[in-house]
Amino acid sequence: MASPYSDDLRRKLLEAHDRGKGTLEGLAEQFGVSLGYAKKISASRRHSGRMERVRHRQGRTSRVTSLVEDRLRALLREQADLTLEELQRQLREQMGVSLGVTRLWVVLRQMKLRLKKSRFMRRSKTLRKTGNVAKRGGKG
Repeated sequence: MASPYSDDLRRKLLEAHDRGKGTLEGLAEQFGVSLGYAKKISASRRHSGRMERVRHRQGRTSRVTSLVEDRLRALLREQADLTLEELQRQLREQMGVSLGVTRLWVVLRQMKLRLKKSRFMRRSKTLRKTGNVAKRGGKG
């Protein structure tokens, strides 16, 4: 991927244009950039008032701060068998942080905390199709 032109080049081209050293087309050729780029940075300066590039920030900041992670750990230490919905509700009530169940699941995985299956629960009534029964499409 190509890197952007330096702020120094932008500044020099725009200052030369301000001093009347030439048109954007002529200055673009002189500085070795496209006319489209020269027009773009000129319009950008008109819009923002700055010669330097406006830095682009990726995405929004996460609501999952270190305080939220600490609270999740504490909640799971207090009661290890909380469901995702219960964790979600407690975070919303105690910290005012609203996270979706899927996002909460991802956060717990990133924190290396996992939800354990209980061996003492009844098995699911849904039968698994295995072996020859699954191939034939019959009931198991």
